Amino acid sequence: MIVVTTPTGHIGSQLVRRLLDGGKAVRVVTRDASRLDQTVRDQVEIVEGPHDDPTVLDKALPGADALFWLVPPNPAAPSTMEHYLSFARTGAAAVARHDVGHLVAVSSAGHGWTSPAGVLSAAFAMDAHLATSGAAYRSLALPFYMENLLGQLDAIRRHNAFSLTCAGDRPLATIATRDIAEAAAGLLADLSWAGQAHLPLFGPDRLTPEDMAEVISEELDMPVAYRRITVDEYAATLRSRGVGDRMVRDLIEMFAAQDGGIYDADWAAATIAATGFRTWCRQVLKPAAHATS
Repeated sequence: MIVVTTPTGHIGSQLVRRLLDGGKAVRVVTRDASRLDQTVRDQVEIVEGPHDDPTVLDKALPGADALFWLVPPNPAAPSTMEHYLSFARTGAAAVARHDVGHLVAVSSAGHGWTSPAGVLSAAFAMDAHLATSGAAYRSLALPFYMENLLGQLDAIRRHNAFSLTCAGDRPLATIATRDIAEAAAGLLADLSWAGQAHLPLFGPDRLTPEDMAEVISEELDMPVAYRRITVDEYAATLRSRGVGDRMVRDLIEMFAAQDGGIYDADWAAATIAATGFRTWCRQVLKPAAHATS
């Protein structure tokens, strides 16, 4: 039995389908079972509730061979570090309590980075705590998600631009969530591995944001530019959406670390995933743009 948290998210939903297609028995932990596709609901066991609740995990983990772990974002959390660690403490204790043999988690590339990195530092702290669970552990160490750009579709359509705080002429490592799900499914389908390790997984491109804008322009058949915004602009946008000061700082530190090269060391050693940025734009971004136009 494989237990999957966040089964309705970008990664979890794709992972569940891959596991089911491979004939695996799957139990999901979800806050809202109604968000599961009916075809999935008919094939999985469902435990409803948040996976930072020990009583929920005590329902989900009996008889589990492996657990897929992803901490859901919470912009309202007073502290990203405490948010991640709260989940990690609960998860590690439950894994130990139920003697779950294998644990796969979604984390960040850049382990070993010594400067504050906000959300990414919280992911590293989560890894350290989950590693104490006694399970064989694999941390998927990931760079910038291509799917983050889906949140900028309105700006792309209305203003012919997308924005980040990163330098426009510096390569930004990226990964598609389909490849994250594929890697997680491979680990969970064959539990012959042991020990603990971070597994960097990067997309095949070395594109700058300006290069990415060119690819988006070609695939959407419209001019799209990259606009670098300042940290102050980004912070003001977050605050206008009700994000608290501590979370604003955590996100700013994350983007500063990305721009400072937090992913560079892992880039050289990473497993290279299949989905290039152009393919992702053609197969994911373009259909999404047409669906919302």
